Amino acid sequence: MKLIKATEENIPLIQDLAKRSWENAYAEILSKEQMNYMLETMYSETEISEHLKNPHYHYYLVFDENSNEYDGFLGFENHYEENTTKLHRIYLVPESKGKGLGKKTLDFLNEKVKESGDNRIILNVNKYNSAQKFYESQGYKIYDEGVFDIGNGYVMDDYLMGKSL
Repeated sequence: MKLIKATEENIPLIQDLAKRSWENAYAEILSKEQMNYMLETMYSETEISEHLKNPHYHYYLVFDENSNEYDGFLGFENHYEENTTKLHRIYLVPESKGKGLGKKTLDFLNEKVKESGDNRIILNVNKYNSAQKFYESQGYKIYDEGVFDIGNGYVMDDYLMGKSL
């Protein structure tokens, strides 16, 4: 596995990976309408392009050298808060589950966070997403919860998790 820094030309690939992973991760949690709305807004070409222009926001593609395929992506923002990086996005396609890519991707994130000078990582996870258990297994702890209005009558009902490095 290797992580490859994403560029503007990778936006369609990121959008495809997001759609493929979301259809699996959120099928039981979100309505199809909410999922489509979130994908269209949070993963629009404009939105991702704006992230890529931010010098603190980074996207990396997860490339599986064994299958010669992209299996997911990572999106994070250094210095989101003082000494804190926010993990905004980590998604793997369903067929990549069980390969250890999630753990390796978080290990990569830990190194990038240390390199930036930050010493804490935070993230939001849907309260009904099984990924919460994975994050806990990697040392993240719930420190709060929140309901966030994302427009169009939809909300995100999340746990806020964090980990000190």
